[in-house]
Amino acid sequence: MKHFSILILFISLSLNTFGQDKDEKIKALKTAYITEQLNLTKAEAEKFWPIYNAFEIEKNILKDEAHKDRSDVDYSKITEAEANSLLDEMIALNNRRSNIYNNLIIDLKKVISAKKIVLLKEAEYNFKKKMFEEYRKRHHPDCKGK
Repeated sequence: MKHFSILILFISLSLNTFGQDKDEKIKALKTAYITEQLNLTKAEAEKFWPIYNAFEIEKNILKDEAHKDRSDVDYSKITEAEANSLLDEMIALNNRRSNIYNNLIIDLKKVISAKKIVLLKEAEYNFKKKMFEEYRKRHHPDCKGK
């Protein structure tokens, strides 16, 4: 844990020095956190990160498509046919999302152990939780604990 804290501090300081934007800082913190949590070797990390980053890009493209397609819809005024069409699109998006995750697992099985792949999901969840807690501390310091 001490090693991780020092790593995070170093990354935070170096990122502030170079003036990278918020998304790049978060990505660097996530990279360090997941690498540490999965205890990736240098060889594993070199193979893992290109696969994981490609997955993240695909996932974000899909998320953007899902939000873009539905942002202009007034759900209270759609017809039954439009609702059925939306449901078909939701099914297609869910299938694409599942395929993206399944492909990630298949690709990662070639470069890291099954146990590390399972731990990845927990590491991602814990990272998001830590980021949310940090956000809440910075932007809502009066909120206690919930």
